[in-house]
Amino acid sequence: MAEIPRQDWRQLESEALHRGYNNAGAVGNVTEISANWQKWSADLRAKYPQSLDLRYGPRDRNRIDLIEAHVGAPLLVFVHGGWWQSRAKEDFTFVAEGPLAHGISVALVGYTLAPDATHDEMVIEVKSALDYLAHRGPLTLSGWSAGGHLAAMTLDHPAVKSGLAISGLYDLEPVRHTGFNAALGLNEAAAYRNSPIHRPLSDKRLDLAVGGAELPLMIGQTEDFAAARRSKPGAFQVLPGADHFTILDALRDPAGKLTSMVVDLVRA
Repeated sequence: MAEIPRQDWRQLESEALHRGYNNAGAVGNVTEISANWQKWSADLRAKYPQSLDLRYGPRDRNRIDLIEAHVGAPLLVFVHGGWWQSRAKEDFTFVAEGPLAHGISVALVGYTLAPDATHDEMVIEVKSALDYLAHRGPLTLSGWSAGGHLAAMTLDHPAVKSGLAISGLYDLEPVRHTGFNAALGLNEAAAYRNSPIHRPLSDKRLDLAVGGAELPLMIGQTEDFAAARRSKPGAFQVLPGADHFTILDALRDPAGKLTSMVVDLVRA
């Protein structure tokens, strides 16, 4: 694979920086992809209706959809993305298909979105969801995009043994200089304390994955975090040809690369 050119976000004007993180704007068929996600997810929820909308906290989105492979199966906890301000757990049920094929149950976590919650509050909510699921531990924790960030932020929860962060954001300082921050409301201090790359690095295994066709700034986020964690347990995988959205095909597919990474983490 050809080397991906690096960009220094500090050298970009605000509009260019926003484009550099605008994953939906960089992928022409996001509407079609999202429609497929919703259909696949609805079909899977109809097949596994037994444990949906389990409440773990007081706020409306403090709910978990639990898709059970079988009684006593190991559990993957998945945190959805959407720039911390859109989408819902119901859009991502489809990612359970790959793990289910290997006898792994999946819990999809909902959380309060910005501007109704800060990053600090989102992290607290995900930790509360992990508290709720702790009796099923040891847990494998994963997330995509904003969910990848939240998975990295909560990896040290006592019930979590390892994690897989997919296409995540690990340094929020550039994010607060984009148009996305209008809803997020990050200031310098909040961006710093909610950046996994600036926090003490967990000794737990954390695998990192990003698509080879993603925006350079998004790839750089994962590369930089992988470099920061080079002395810690974990693998770094670039999935050739995958963009920010199609990368999740590799988790829906029982033979997909992300599914194989999950299986390896669960069985380790």
